[in-house]
Amino acid sequence: MNEENEKSDLPRLNWFPGHMKKAQRLIEENLKLVDVVVELRDARIPAASANPMLAEIIAGKPRLIALNKSDLADPAETRAWLAYFRAQGVRAVAIDANKGKGMKQLTQAAEELARPKTEKYAKSGGRGRAARCMILGIPNVGKSSLINRLAGAARTKVQNTPGVTRAKQWVRIGANLDLLDMPGVLWPKFEDMTVGLKLAFTGAINDDIYDQEQVAGLLLETLRRTYPERLAERFRLTGELPENGYDLIELIGRKRGCLVKGGVIDTEKAVRIVMQEFRAGKLGLVTLDAVPVETEDAADTAEPSETSKEEGRS
Repeated sequence: MNEENEKSDLPRLNWFPGHMKKAQRLIEENLKLVDVVVELRDARIPAASANPMLAEIIAGKPRLIALNKSDLADPAETRAWLAYFRAQGVRAVAIDANKGKGMKQLTQAAEELARPKTEKYAKSGGRGRAARCMILGIPNVGKSSLINRLAGAARTKVQNTPGVTRAKQWVRIGANLDLLDMPGVLWPKFEDMTVGLKLAFTGAINDDIYDQEQVAGLLLETLRRTYPERLAERFRLTGELPENGYDLIELIGRKRGCLVKGGVIDTEKAVRIVMQEFRAGKLGLVTLDAVPVETEDAADTAEPSETSKEEGRS
């Protein structure tokens, strides 16, 4: 594997099982019940974790983008992405559902976006009610963790497995916000294979449906190009790093003692180490999606998000 023929080597990942189709219908049927849609994305892959089907499905509804797992993403890149969304006229916040960072910013933004609808409802003679939000996102992006954090208790089942949230659930968040959690939805086909690949990197796609060694090799090639110092530091690699992903897997396997009889490298074990440590953030703060070039200048003057400010205070 190398950069020039990586495109042709990408695994072809298509995942749209029956429960995904059912989830799409469920969203369409319940959209009329909510005032605003909260679209949860992975801050490490703000573009790849966006479901292009959602734009059509939720057309006409106020939308708030929440970049979750910002604790694992490059802070400068997260600020750049927030500036990008702002330039596009879309409200966006950076959050960390596990640690509770950015929760106040998220709820305030959701209430503000829903206010025109709630005020119109009250002026028409209806009883005052809380703003109603629908939380959407691809599987394993952290929807259940977010709802549990906002609700202050484990109201929904959380598991680090794509697609674990199956049915819709209403959760009351204080007096001013009701949240409707929906199952994760992926799209029928990845037109751009790099999108599917990044979803595989972060665990949004089940590990059982692709060649894990190939994906791990491509991840290492990506990190070698974008964050080589992190790769070298984490796995204590010295000298020039190999360009080929398989060679990197073997090098890391030898460094970590993944050896079997005869000194042969256990590549399966090495692959597990690479994927687990990347997903846990042990290779440092990494963002794999670059902000579109035309908005990078705007990012330079972007104010730090609430999450970044909180990080600075901690």
